Amino acid sequence: MVLEGNPDVGSPRTSDLQHPGSQGSCILSSGEDVQPGEEPIKYGELIVLGYNGCLSSGDKGRRRSRLALNRRPHANGVKPDVMHHISTPLVSKALSNRGQHSISYTLSRSHSVIVEYTHDSDTDMFQIGRSTENMIDFVVTDTSPGGGVAEGPSPQSTISRYACRILCDRRPPYIARIYAAGFDASSNIFLGERAAKWRTPDGLMDGLTTNGVLVMHPAGGFSEDSAPGVWREISVCGNVYTLRDSRSAQQRGKLVENESNVLQDGSLIDLCGATLLWRTPAGLLRAPTLKQLEAQRQEANAARPQCPVGLSTLAFPSPARGRTAPDKQQPWVYVRCGHVHGYHGWGCRQERGPQERECPLCRLVGPYVPLWLGQEAGLCLDPGPPSHAFAPCGHVCSEKTARYWAQTPLPHGTHAFHAACPFCGAWLTGEHGCVRLIFQGPLD
Repeated sequence: MVLEGNPDVGSPRTSDLQHPGSQGSCILSSGEDVQPGEEPIKYGELIVLGYNGCLSSGDKGRRRSRLALNRRPHANGVKPDVMHHISTPLVSKALSNRGQHSISYTLSRSHSVIVEYTHDSDTDMFQIGRSTENMIDFVVTDTSPGGGVAEGPSPQSTISRYACRILCDRRPPYIARIYAAGFDASSNIFLGERAAKWRTPDGLMDGLTTNGVLVMHPAGGFSEDSAPGVWREISVCGNVYTLRDSRSAQQRGKLVENESNVLQDGSLIDLCGATLLWRTPAGLLRAPTLKQLEAQRQEANAARPQCPVGLSTLAFPSPARGRTAPDKQQPWVYVRCGHVHGYHGWGCRQERGPQERECPLCRLVGPYVPLWLGQEAGLCLDPGPPSHAFAPCGHVCSEKTARYWAQTPLPHGTHAFHAACPFCGAWLTGEHGCVRLIFQGPLD
């Protein structure tokens, strides 16, 4: 997966169309412009799962692994305004005004509904998708399990070119809401005949994108007490539905009336090929800083852990090295038992697989992998010590962070879910998906 940054786009829920001044559209007083030299107000940050702090090719422009959404100099949000019924052959002519945002719902070959949107001075809009066009603020591409990255748009990508949009209130408490689909270069969203769409009980329109936008809000917030929530689908108008039978099924799920499209600290957004984590400014204050992570690395190395067999001193390499070939002093772990060693070439069990090794301390057979410290601080629930590793990839983080992600199912394909390492995207294995690390201290 991959991201990028810019302006222009949005739309509140179905209720907003009926009541333009309702709480659904969050209409407050007009947002003020940022004064020169003033610190921009941050609405939150989006972090792409599967990258350990940076894209493999480096963060560039709108394409990066972590992006801050700040209040814009001028509001660019939009909100529903007028609904038109029109003959389908005339839709393209009706949508010829590029300055007019609109959503077109094709009901049949002869009948379409167009909902026009008008400027909303109280919100900022941010668009996310696979397209590299200027109206997309954050460009996202697929990340395959294990950290394999498609650095450019792929013909096989299941991420929509205009996947979703986020509207943020320009005034406190800076609420952020997510909606499926983004506006294209002509400021339009098209839901064709085959797209899932329907009339709401109050006579308005709503719909779903082809592969859908799924959201999961964690129970208990994104903290030490967090537990995974339930995955839901978000509609074009921001309503919440239970999941379809499969990702692209035409039959929508059931409306979940007591849940909303408001993003919370720790909300996960899945775009069918890329999963993003939303962090609020308040939540990020509880996360460890890069300085703290570096201090933990130095503290772990200062303890001079040793290989219990080779008796060599082990040390986590500096993140500045990047994840290249393992360092000579790199710690390695048997992921079934957690015993940490230096690298060695014995104990292979070829009959069990090319990566299977027998731990010389407890004789358990399993993968033997190098340990890598998790460097994306925003993925951590707490600043606890690096005591656990994900299996089978070997990324290291605190116990509570490891246990949370190990029990969080992430969407995969059309209807599957797998827990995965948040630092590289590798599917987790074993009974718990992570293991407590057992280091041996120096003998002197």
